[in-house]
Amino acid sequence: MKRFLLPIFLMLSIVGGPAKAQETQAIASAKAAASAWLAVVDSGRYAQSWDQGATLFQAGVAKDEWQSAVANARSPLGAVKSRTLSSATFARTLPGTPEGEYVVIQFETDFANKAAALETVTPMREKDGSWKVSGYFVK
Repeated sequence: MKRFLLPIFLMLSIVGGPAKAQETQAIASAKAAASAWLAVVDSGRYAQSWDQGATLFQAGVAKDEWQSAVANARSPLGAVKSRTLSSATFARTLPGTPEGEYVVIQFETDFANKAAALETVTPMREKDGSWKVSGYFVK
């Protein structure tokens, strides 16, 4: 029995290995994109954050609406005191979105006026291969 399990395990490792490596690379790239985008939002450059967002994001909300919504959500919170990565999960489908490559990233963030907030940033891979933020929520 052991003779049969080893080849099966090796085949699964070989088949699953490249896919897992691609997901790991996707998560790393998405985290970098999310961090850069959050720096723009943290500095209050909301119009620029819209400009740097994913095509799907821009299609879903007008620039002026985004600026107003993010200002209303973030301004009362104050400046970011600390932000710690909580999780990052690769997904090919998410509710209400087209099939693609997404990474749902959650940060535990302490703001000047609200401790222990949870920020969720969802970068997606664009057609050109770049990662751009397609969604942002803070609670």
